[in-house]
Amino acid sequence: MSDSRRSRPNAQSDVHASAPDTGADALLDADDARHLLVRTGFAPRESEVAPFVGLTREQAVARLVGSARSDALTPLPAWTAEVPPSRAQRNARTPEERQEAQRQRGARYDELRAWWLREMLVTSSPLTERMTLFWHNHFTSGQDKVGEPQLMAAQNALLRRDALGSFANLLHTVAKDPAMLLYLDGASNHKGRPNENFAREVMELFTLGEGQYSQRDVAEAARAYTGWSLDPDTQAFVWRADLHDGGEKTVLGRSGAFDGDQVLDILLAQPQTARYVSGKLWREFISSTPDEAQLTNVADRFRASGYEVDDALRALLVTQAFWDERNRGVLVSSPVEFIVGTVRRFDVVYGDTLPFARRSAALGENLFYPPNVKGWPGGVSWINSATLLARKQFVEQLFRATEAGRPHASGAPAKVAASMPQSMRNVANAMRRDVLQGGMRFDLDGWLSRYGLTADATPGLSAQLQMQHAILPLAPVDAIAVGSSAGSYLQALLMDPVYQLK
Repeated sequence: MSDSRRSRPNAQSDVHASAPDTGADALLDADDARHLLVRTGFAPRESEVAPFVGLTREQAVARLVGSARSDALTPLPAWTAEVPPSRAQRNARTPEERQEAQRQRGARYDELRAWWLREMLVTSSPLTERMTLFWHNHFTSGQDKVGEPQLMAAQNALLRRDALGSFANLLHTVAKDPAMLLYLDGASNHKGRPNENFAREVMELFTLGEGQYSQRDVAEAARAYTGWSLDPDTQAFVWRADLHDGGEKTVLGRSGAFDGDQVLDILLAQPQTARYVSGKLWREFISSTPDEAQLTNVADRFRASGYEVDDALRALLVTQAFWDERNRGVLVSSPVEFIVGTVRRFDVVYGDTLPFARRSAALGENLFYPPNVKGWPGGVSWINSATLLARKQFVEQLFRATEAGRPHASGAPAKVAASMPQSMRNVANAMRRDVLQGGMRFDLDGWLSRYGLTADATPGLSAQLQMQHAILPLAPVDAIAVGSSAGSYLQALLMDPVYQLK
């Protein structure tokens, strides 16, 4: 799929005719603007694309990064401000009350997922939500070990606050975050019996990467983090000096009576940290195979800035590699990107967002519940025979949710459903019920009107190419029946495997 390239339509070539072909001064056409916004956010509405057309790459990136929010647009559920039950209250619960508390925690986690999906859908700063999602998968914590959902809500807010700010500040803050202390057992790390979980993961997953430290470095660093604990009643971070190992430690060749913050500063002082984090950003936004020379430039700028994430992004997004045609359509959209991007791109009206959160979980990305400490592997792992069929089922449901309620000529979705095993048909039926519960409505004729079409009209070649460029990063790989109506043609584009790429 990723090798199928296409030429730009003539209607969009004028912007580039007098502009340099390469470099930060190259001017963006509509394809370029969509590429930037899809990669750094979710599939954009046409109204979001237009302001970037005609800007230079450097201007476009500056506008994108400079307009990012640091807080959510929508208010969190009221319960997120509640103090968790005290130890005495928890111990006094009857078995029935414990069961009810567990049910309530599950319901609140669902509400939190629905809230975040809604924020992604309505935000004026998709880059902020994409970066918050990136850090959620970098500094992994989850529902399986963090019982109180308000702790995960608080972590989500701090990830958003520094999503494009200081990575150094973010590292120090997350290390003491109650959700992280619970997830990686930091709260049980005491003098004389250190727990090495956080010490290992902060090196392997957060800063240096695999193979960049020794087991002795982990053991010594674990001693430095002793004394970081949680109040048993409020679940807030507390410093317990009596539980801290104040002896000398040696970490990455440096020795001293280090505490946890000093060890984090040692990790930040390593050039490898800037390169490791820059490499993850590269794989998130450009391709799975970084160009070593260009990555070095990004990492050097990241480190020289004192680990300012916005500086790293500005350097990353103006690289030749980001704009290279060969790097377009080579990344797979995550379930959240697929769902949120589809709803935003087609201006779909919806009610409850919990069905979207549940659908994302069914596709493999359950927010606030990553599969393990390494998070979601992403990439091609998002797609298998079951999830691809489920994604196509979502497209089918989108077209069933048209405001006109019109039938469509293509029988492909029904044939796909009929070929599913019973387990997949059950999932499909559940997803269909979720659509009805969520009140999803797609004004198909309204969306097609920008091309002078209605759903039943037959699009000419020019309109077909325009729709392709508005929706797909590459030419479709599946043949579309000649003479298809505009509605059927659009549905075929969304059913094409290339629609899963960005």
